[in-house]
Amino acid sequence: MSDAALCLDPAPLVLNVGHSAGGRRWVWRDAALAEDGLRHSLAIAQRAGIPELLGRILAARGVALGRAEAFLDPRLRDWLPDPSCLKDMEAAAARLSRAVRERECIGVFGDYDVDGACGTALLTDLLRELGCAVETHIPDRQKEGYGPNAAALDGLMARGAQLLVCVDCGTAAAPILDPFAGRVDLIVLDHHKPDGGVLPRGIVVNPNRLDCTSQLGTLCATAVAFLTGVALLRDLRAQGWFTEHPEPNLLRRLDLVALATICDVMPLQGLNRALVAQGLRVLGRGERLGLATLASVAMVKESASAMACGFAFGPRINAGGRIAQADLGLKLLLADDAFEARTLAEKLDEVNRQRQTVEADILTSALQQAQAQVDAGHAVLFLRGDAWHPGVVGIVAGRVRERFNRPALVGALQDGVIKGSARSVPGLDLGAAVIAARQAGLLLTGGGHAMAAGFSLAAGQADSFHHFLDERLSAARERPAQDDLLLDGVLSLRGATSEVAAQIGRLAPFGMGNEEPLLAISRVRCVKVERIGRDGNTLRAILQGEDGGRLRGLVFRAADKPFADVLEDSSAPLLHVAGHLRSERWQDRETLTLFIADIALI
Repeated sequence: MSDAALCLDPAPLVLNVGHSAGGRRWVWRDAALAEDGLRHSLAIAQRAGIPELLGRILAARGVALGRAEAFLDPRLRDWLPDPSCLKDMEAAAARLSRAVRERECIGVFGDYDVDGACGTALLTDLLRELGCAVETHIPDRQKEGYGPNAAALDGLMARGAQLLVCVDCGTAAAPILDPFAGRVDLIVLDHHKPDGGVLPRGIVVNPNRLDCTSQLGTLCATAVAFLTGVALLRDLRAQGWFTEHPEPNLLRRLDLVALATICDVMPLQGLNRALVAQGLRVLGRGERLGLATLASVAMVKESASAMACGFAFGPRINAGGRIAQADLGLKLLLADDAFEARTLAEKLDEVNRQRQTVEADILTSALQQAQAQVDAGHAVLFLRGDAWHPGVVGIVAGRVRERFNRPALVGALQDGVIKGSARSVPGLDLGAAVIAARQAGLLLTGGGHAMAAGFSLAAGQADSFHHFLDERLSAARERPAQDDLLLDGVLSLRGATSEVAAQIGRLAPFGMGNEEPLLAISRVRCVKVERIGRDGNTLRAILQGEDGGRLRGLVFRAADKPFADVLEDSSAPLLHVAGHLRSERWQDRETLTLFIADIALI
């Protein structure tokens, strides 16, 4: 594959791009271009029988010589651990097993995000198939806030719950849960870091609790719920339950695990990669009525993909918890009636459009605040407004983080209290910083994980909290305005083929920890460009190489991309273009597209 073969530049920069139109340096993802590194990538390619380009990409991701085949074809049986490696899992499985055998009513309290909805749906679906009555509650973000609350738990008990299970929350809720410990049995299935190591009374299954040695801390809560299901079925099997009762197919619920893992931005390596790969296959069968209907309403071409989960399903399921009825997403995931599923899917689609409008209104003001804080020398961006909708602050925090490459916290001020969400950058543990601030008495509530957190504080503590974060995460000041663009290869335009795109597709699913490969295509001109989409914020371009070959390019959210003007330059300057090369099939027609991430003028 001469044209498609990887071109290795001995210099630190790729194509000598030290400052692109997007303000970034282009560097190799694998900075170690030593001879040993090249030999390793060639050895991977030869042993796995794959093209050199794939061997190079796998080597850059740290895949060992003997693990290439397992990476390209991740099988759950190769990665699934014994659930008992999780602290308290055997106790949780035994208690749930007893509830099934004694036909108890179980109350499930889930978080209002995708992970909470998916974990609640998985557990509810499984327990109902096993014959239990299950009552659920998803809290209202504005009225109830994050985590369990006494009124909701009392409500579940009033509806008959004899066992309470918290999903994707509860680890840091000892003050709320402990008073219930003498009245009802409690199980927590969570993955958030504990606050000071103080756990609620009851059974807590959380790979991130300090005394858990499972080394499964990168699992989302839905994956923890799935492993709990594995342990539960094993216990019931040992009890002889399935000699007289049908055994559920737990693997059919892997679509929920895949959706939650992707939307909660868990690293797609090892067990997570296997869970998502198998879960996407389940999703592709279209067996879950709610998701199949949502795919139709959202006009998703390929539902069995990480992109569909992250950019179509996730935002819509989240939208209910952000600005509307919190349990809409859960109801959709559990729907078994076509009319109900259609009604819920259309409602979530509508609510998501409303969410986008609310988000856009806040983002402009947030970006102005952020620029002022950067200019003032802050390491961390802490933005707030008294008219901001608390349901979208997490999304706005993510957009601010992307723009400035700094940890960003965005809060809504109401009645003297700031409630908000935070998003971090790789290498800076924001969740730990927020927990430390709470322990220091600066916050009313606070917790999360390395890349995301939630918090609330009295307005009078805002400056002290900001100063605390600036000190704790001072390394953020040293970050460039934009991180280096990490490239995996360089192609000529004629070398950018459907065959190469198909080879790269074998590395999917893509996400955190397994980023989609970025390729640079050298020496092209944009000979045609047009704005498309409902808001005209997508650019569709035709790229032409010096050899006359052509390739379609797309730029989403063009208004946020500083390089978009270069594509629209009527003089058609000579460019290097970097992006994701994908071959997509729709109605038996294949289209090769470069999804453009950056541009460099030559």
